[in-house]
Amino acid sequence: MSPATDFSDRQYPDTIVLFDVDGTLTPARAFVSDEMKKTLANLRKKTAIGFVGGSDISKQYEQLGETILEDFDFCFAENGLTAYRLGQKLASQSFIQWIGEEEYTKLVNFILRYIADMDIPRKRGTFVEFRNGMINVSPIGRNCTREERNEFEKYDLAHGHRQRFVEALQKEFSHLALTFSIGGQISFDIFPTGWDKTYCLRHIKQDGFKTIHFFGDKTFKGGNDYEIYTHPEVIGHSVKTPEDTIRILNELFP
Repeated sequence: MSPATDFSDRQYPDTIVLFDVDGTLTPARAFVSDEMKKTLANLRKKTAIGFVGGSDISKQYEQLGETILEDFDFCFAENGLTAYRLGQKLASQSFIQWIGEEEYTKLVNFILRYIADMDIPRKRGTFVEFRNGMINVSPIGRNCTREERNEFEKYDLAHGHRQRFVEALQKEFSHLALTFSIGGQISFDIFPTGWDKTYCLRHIKQDGFKTIHFFGDKTFKGGNDYEIYTHPEVIGHSVKTPEDTIRILNELFP
């Protein structure tokens, strides 16, 4: 299949625009707005587009809608470890195969003991979520309500619980080539070094894009957008809200 044929109908066929999901295309864990959907549909007439989420694909369906495989040229869940190009699934990777059962069990045991000893206002459920290419760790638990999620985010910003948790894990598992990446409001991801959001770039190499834009909100060092935001082949745009994303897109591609 010729890359030129795939995107030659776009105004800028050698340009792709990639987006983080939470805080960039949608409010955290909320549904995409009609305005954003319209903005992306218009952008897709000009460039190729794709999303790069840290969560598994089911959460992206929840936030971006049931037609994501038709609405985006590239769909990258779990940083691209689960990937789709023009609706077709690409090869995937497995965290459990990489780390092995013995080390994985040690890692999860350490995490659960650490959370048990954490002094935070609320704990709910699903503290460790196993995904294909990573694990997601949440001190409060992913079963918390929207209000509890917002409350924990403010509490964590003031007290740095996630950052200290990551530092403890880095010390305990320094013998493994793991990356710990704080993202979203309530959690952080653990994955093999190199399996951050830059992993998705290998899936677009064959298409020969000359310009790659990326929009994300966690672009600070330690945030889960940092590596791709600072990648030398990527033009990074740091946003705080989906409204920022729309504004910058309108400026770049009027």
